[in-house]
Amino acid sequence: MNSIVLKNYNIHFQTEAYLALNQYISTEAFSKIIILVDSNTHQYCLSSFLGELEQTNAVEIIEVDSGEAHKSIDTCSQIWQSLADLNIDRKAIMINLGGGIVTDLGGFVASCFKRGISFVHIPTTLLGMVDAAIGGKNGVNLGALKNQIGVINPPEMVLIDPSFLATLSQAEMRSGLAEMIKHGLIADQNYLDNFKDLSQFTTEHLTHLIRGSIDIKTTISENDPTEKGLRKALNFGHTLGHAIESYSMNTQNLPKLLHGEAVAIGMILALYISTEICGFSKYDCDDYSNLIRRYFKSVEFNSNDIKQIKSLLIHDKKNTNGQINFVLLSKIGKPQLDCQVSDRLIDKAFAYYQS
Repeated sequence: MNSIVLKNYNIHFQTEAYLALNQYISTEAFSKIIILVDSNTHQYCLSSFLGELEQTNAVEIIEVDSGEAHKSIDTCSQIWQSLADLNIDRKAIMINLGGGIVTDLGGFVASCFKRGISFVHIPTTLLGMVDAAIGGKNGVNLGALKNQIGVINPPEMVLIDPSFLATLSQAEMRSGLAEMIKHGLIADQNYLDNFKDLSQFTTEHLTHLIRGSIDIKTTISENDPTEKGLRKALNFGHTLGHAIESYSMNTQNLPKLLHGEAVAIGMILALYISTEICGFSKYDCDDYSNLIRRYFKSVEFNSNDIKQIKSLLIHDKKNTNGQINFVLLSKIGKPQLDCQVSDRLIDKAFAYYQS
């Protein structure tokens, strides 16, 4: 599969990915190679990756605990201290081997340490491959508030090796599927309709769908790298989705939701709101809401849950001048940016979700 050549970095696939990485490391003669992993990728992915790495005599492994709770400034401080203890200089490179938490965290750590060292993303989850590792965003949470601290700084390259997906649970695979469905909703009807029937799903088919999703995200992010306009469309379903995810992390009332599970709910809510504000087809709203429900279990929200979720919307990064801005759709592939939504309409959207 051909590489994707972008303005500031390239995305390489499968065998070509390791050839590109080894050539890059050989050419640059890095003083150290730091591999950042979490407890899961240390156990399930590190050994196979090291088998692909030609230079292993200057490698240091740094492991962090897995889970959203550890995507924090405290974890960054621990990594920065480890780098200092190892006498890491600016000629080192950090390879972030893991899911979206590891790549978000590792990219931020590398971007800040000694005012910036080189880094490479190797996402090992579907969510990481199609979303988190693509586009140059790096950052951490502030308490339960998602991605409040960070920078936009591209990696040297991103390597996509779908063989890592064999290590994932079904829940983690579905989490990535939500972002792929989102890419179809905001950009490409034909791509979206691939998800209506996955009964003949194969590894080769999955690899092509991953490539299609990356193509959509890179086309948007390359044209608006700092999210001043069109890139906001990538937040479809995320305004309420992030609030739901944050709330689920700090309450006993809901199950702890993975990012994609929360975004799936957020997309159904946004589809309904789109029918009320943007004239989005009610038929398509029901059709694609049912598509999403096919892959994600329903979650029950009571009135207090909804009140608390709405209170978290004020922290959404798209907000301006105190206004909460939603991304909605006028039709498939036609996102509408900076839409204002009333409390009453959010309540109606939750009622639709639970109907």
